[in-house]
Amino acid sequence: MTSVPKPPKDNFNVLYFAGMSSYTGKDHEALPAPLPLGRLFAELEARYPGVKAKILDSCLVTVNLGYVDMMEGDAEGVLIQEADEVAIIPPVSSG
Repeated sequence: MTSVPKPPKDNFNVLYFAGMSSYTGKDHEALPAPLPLGRLFAELEARYPGVKAKILDSCLVTVNLGYVDMMEGDAEGVLIQEADEVAIIPPVSSG
């Protein structure tokens, strides 16, 4: 992954890894802030049709390096602010 530039004013960065990076063709992008975290997947689905079912439903999400459980409703109270960093983390396996 290349160095991620600071997002433009009134935006936040989203970092993509593995399958998400392949699907979008990007390592990162800036999105308009503020955005309720609970709306993030819908925003990404609108930009990249099919991505939710194929990738996002099995990913973890961090906001400013803190994990947020999207399935347990933790996202409801989180508002992504200007200059925040969100990462879409693919499933990790070990063996």
